[in-house]
Amino acid sequence: MESNNTSWSSVPQLVTVMPTIFPRVGYSILSFLMFINTLLSVFNNGLVITVMLKNPSLLHPMNTFILSLAVSDLMIGLCGSLVVTVTNYQGFLFIGHTACVFQGFAVNYFGLVSLCTLTMLAYERYNMVCKPKFGLKMNMRRSVVALVFVWVFCLFWAVAPLLGWSSYGPEGVQTSCSLAWEERSWGNYSYLILYTLLCFIFPVIVIIYCYSKVLIFMKKINKSVELQGGCSSKKENDHAISMVLAMIIAFFVCWLPYTALSVVVVIDPELYIPPLVATMPMYFAKTSPVYNPIIYFLSNKQFRDLTLEFLSCGHYIPRAPTGVSINLCRLKSRNPTPQHRVTPL
Repeated sequence: MESNNTSWSSVPQLVTVMPTIFPRVGYSILSFLMFINTLLSVFNNGLVITVMLKNPSLLHPMNTFILSLAVSDLMIGLCGSLVVTVTNYQGFLFIGHTACVFQGFAVNYFGLVSLCTLTMLAYERYNMVCKPKFGLKMNMRRSVVALVFVWVFCLFWAVAPLLGWSSYGPEGVQTSCSLAWEERSWGNYSYLILYTLLCFIFPVIVIIYCYSKVLIFMKKINKSVELQGGCSSKKENDHAISMVLAMIIAFFVCWLPYTALSVVVVIDPELYIPPLVATMPMYFAKTSPVYNPIIYFLSNKQFRDLTLEFLSCGHYIPRAPTGVSINLCRLKSRNPTPQHRVTPL
């Protein structure tokens, strides 16, 4: 009888690690998608870091935010996408509870750092463009202090679940770990509410406000240039607007599903959320490290030229500009001379 009891008691332990909640082909598809995401995340952000460190001319105060963003995005790729690629390939979360908690912590922490860095970058661009006198105060010390604040602020929200305010655990199809959205407790609800307000809604408001002001100011400046007889480049303006919109859209695509899930869980605790639906928001968030370097590559000509030169082993020759353009991040006056063309990025 004892042997029978022992054998039956071991069955639930085996069942918890078997891929029973999702078809095997589904895990294979998720593994393949995360593999592609990992490759692009590591390559794109590793390239940004390498090019910046090899070219000290790029390491000015504003670009330190880009460097910080690349580091946090690289860590999301290594701690998040890479691990999920392997666990989905196996079909279950075989890494153990401690590794699961660490993965949830790492993805949450570095994801928040990326999100808050994007917010800080939008704010500083707003200051540079719309408040030139304030923007002129931008220096390396100020940018470092801002980044230290971002990393410490995000560390608080990532460590809190480790100390009992919410928690980390398996999510969705049970091949990745995140915040315990399904935990029904007032402590977890309070964390999710404040987390959503301070770590998503507030950054969204800041980003939309700042980039809206940048676009409005850019149009006003270019109209002023035209009235003074200058030449305003429609092509450059359209490119700048496209880049700003791309930043906002990419931000929403990556983080809106993640936040929507937390809001739904708080509003309707009894609502059943299918495993795949519960998993997808975190997967969308893991794609952000792919978009950010591409947007920066397309929006910054100096970085683009140095990157192409690095990839071509020095064979790429940058094309000379056809005219003089001013980067609004360095604009010192609200009344530019007529011969200048103004671009914001």
